[in-house]
Amino acid sequence: MQTGLLNNNSGASGSSAAQPPAGNGNDVSDMFTKLLVAQIKNQDPLSPTDPSQFVNQLAQLSQTESLQNLAGLTSASTSVLQSMQVLALGGQVGSSVTVSTNSINLGTDSVSGAITLASASSKTTLVLTGSDGKKHNVELGTQAPGSVPFTVNPAALGLPAGNYTMEVQTDSGEKPAIDVAGKLNGVRLSSSGSVVLNVSNIGDIDPAAVTGFNGRPDAAQASH
Repeated sequence: MQTGLLNNNSGASGSSAAQPPAGNGNDVSDMFTKLLVAQIKNQDPLSPTDPSQFVNQLAQLSQTESLQNLAGLTSASTSVLQSMQVLALGGQVGSSVTVSTNSINLGTDSVSGAITLASASSKTTLVLTGSDGKKHNVELGTQAPGSVPFTVNPAALGLPAGNYTMEVQTDSGEKPAIDVAGKLNGVRLSSSGSVVLNVSNIGDIDPAAVTGFNGRPDAAQASH
């Protein structure tokens, strides 16, 4: 379980990203004030600047400072939300999940998944393409609309271990999404601050790719 790494990462982000850079607003304000004073001192006494222009400039300064403060608050809020997301997902480590993906990482164990058809298909094929470009077909046969489960058995198909891309071919030309089942192995923050999940049979994914949390297999077995 990788959530132990999150204490250091979230702590670091909380001390840095959660606080806007100090002094930026003051620097801009001081610079603007100096320019405004210089403009007033150097204006032509016979043709003074319209006071309304100074008011407009002060309003622009206020807007700039407000935007800078808002940007700082947004950055801090994003950091907090990411940390909360990591902690919440960390509690799901060890659970079975389904992930929407077009790639799979095969070893020796069978991998299960499902596709969802919008219309009937008399010939449905799951096509796996290896890194060598060779295609391997898993025939799913005639299928009615709805969820269609499948299993990829590397030994039965003669598939060596490695990464494979996947697509579904139907006689209607429909290209349904593919959901693959796997175990959530870990949750971490990337160097860019985004949340990354590691799922068996798939690898690192974005949390948005998860389509379902199915509980812990051990807990489900213990209940029977």
